[in-house]
Amino acid sequence: MDHRRDRTRVHDIVLWGATGFTGSLVAEYLVRRAAAEPVRLALGGRDLAKLEVLRDRLVGIDPAAAELPLIVADSHDRASLDAMVRDTAVVCSTVGPYALHGRLPVAACIAARTDYCDLTGEVQFIRTMIDEHHAAAERAGARIVHCCGFDSIPSDLGTLMLQQAASERHGSPLDRITFVLGASRGSFSGGTVASLVNVVVEAGADPEIRRILTDPYALNPEGERDGPDGPDLAGARFDRELGRWTGPFVMASINTRVVRRSNAILGWPYGRDFRYAEVTGFGAGLKGRLAAIAMAGSVGTLVAALAWSPTRSLLQTVALPNPGEGPDRAAREAGFFKISLHGRTTSSDGQRVEMTAHVAGDNDPGYGETAKMLGESALCLALDGADLETPGGILTPAACMGQRLVDRLRAAGMRFEVP
Repeated sequence: MDHRRDRTRVHDIVLWGATGFTGSLVAEYLVRRAAAEPVRLALGGRDLAKLEVLRDRLVGIDPAAAELPLIVADSHDRASLDAMVRDTAVVCSTVGPYALHGRLPVAACIAARTDYCDLTGEVQFIRTMIDEHHAAAERAGARIVHCCGFDSIPSDLGTLMLQQAASERHGSPLDRITFVLGASRGSFSGGTVASLVNVVVEAGADPEIRRILTDPYALNPEGERDGPDGPDLAGARFDRELGRWTGPFVMASINTRVVRRSNAILGWPYGRDFRYAEVTGFGAGLKGRLAAIAMAGSVGTLVAALAWSPTRSLLQTVALPNPGEGPDRAAREAGFFKISLHGRTTSSDGQRVEMTAHVAGDNDPGYGETAKMLGESALCLALDGADLETPGGILTPAACMGQRLVDRLRAAGMRFEVP
């Protein structure tokens, strides 16, 4: 991998899908960061005119952006992708739904020994990448890192941080961790909705995809796809250990699988009997119970509505944002999230051990903070690659970048804390 680590390629990062809603936010983030940490960035997409408009807008952030290279390629044209990926150390992709548009870019990166990161939360897509490409990526030394946004960096890196603290303080990892989404404010973009709709449509058409989506260990390595965890929480439940009502968390279906894959491919540092769950947290009284019931009902109703073609079409027409649409700057800046991870175990002398970690961000979790998380992931791969010393493969943020990415995100304003 010396051809990447010594920065001999033309670009450090190609931002693929730069003109989309989320892509443009990542572009803005990387241009701002380049002032403090120089990086050779290029903007990639299908439409040269749109790329030029974006570059002109970025000049308002930094006049040096006028020199950003523009690369035209197509997610379904392998030749154009090969030409793009061979000149860069890292491809940072925001082009979803990834199950529709992400397969060839990943294959091209592996063939060129180019690192890659994206924002996918599509379990069936990641499973396909694992089954089809993990061995080839290992051989090539290409680090393919999915889920580098709100799903699943707070979950994956938060768990890693808490388990490392437990091992340092108590000599062993925690037996179980429950991720609790607390206060938050955010919204969906059209691209996120399109990815969710595609997952529901594919699951409705293919029983094997339905099986993968409901398997708690679907993303573990082959032969390691079992363990003590069961299905994600689907209804309202009073959690006695947490002392509050809990409801489902819509991203648990991807985040829990990513955390379990990290444990497996890191060599089981959390233990083979480690249990992990994600919920939305509410109060302890009647108000909390009603809120948990309402959350469970709304999640179930949305999934059912998207699964049936007539209601799905109606929602897409009158309620859901279209691709390219998303919250405006004021809404993004008003967003935030607060997450706590509650861990417990029994020490060697029989004492109960409890620890808590906190992860938080001060912008819309799916956009302002996600642009930060993906941007720092790309910078970590491109600029810290020689220090990561991680092998190639279909990886996770914790397994590939670990503490180095935690440090970057802390420096960028996110909070990762173990009191």
